[in-house]
Amino acid sequence: MKPPTVIGQFHTLFFGSVRMFFLGVLGFAVYGNEALHFSCDPDKREINLFCYNQFRPITPQVSFSVFWALQLVIVLVPGAIFHLYAACKSINQECILQKPIYTVIYILSVLLRISLEVVAFWLQIHLFGFQVKPLYLCDAVSLGKKFTVIKCMVPEHFEKTIFLIAMYTFTVITIVLCVAEIFEIIFRRLCFLISQ
Repeated sequence: MKPPTVIGQFHTLFFGSVRMFFLGVLGFAVYGNEALHFSCDPDKREINLFCYNQFRPITPQVSFSVFWALQLVIVLVPGAIFHLYAACKSINQECILQKPIYTVIYILSVLLRISLEVVAFWLQIHLFGFQVKPLYLCDAVSLGKKFTVIKCMVPEHFEKTIFLIAMYTFTVITIVLCVAEIFEIIFRRLCFLISQ
């Protein structure tokens, strides 16, 4: 069953294809070789490795990709549950507009989707910030050497910042689409009531 609104259908297309492509292909391109190009001063392998592990305790392919993949799945769950319910009850698109209970259930699923997107947006801000800085100051006291703070260069920091902003933008777009979908379903419901 397709979503009952044009905006809902666009949201599914946008959400399912563009966002996943961006995450899968471009996310790996930006974060895929980070450890190889992470360099510190002095440029010694053990110092680079120590500071990189401090900079990224969890590899970016795991932390970023898993977070956003989990966000994609979690946000899709309310719609999937509604569509499963509709399929079991043999509810078509017009029934959603004609019967108030189905309209309310559908709107609640969209509101849950909005809530999950807002929570994911808040988590993104707190986990990743808005900018990847070009320099990382590594606390090297535990190395037992004469170094206490080591400067390290973060590779492709500008590309990573653009990627983060793009992911935030996708989240905001999907929230706006969900809000617009609620207005469309209410408007179509009102038009249905008026036409009777």
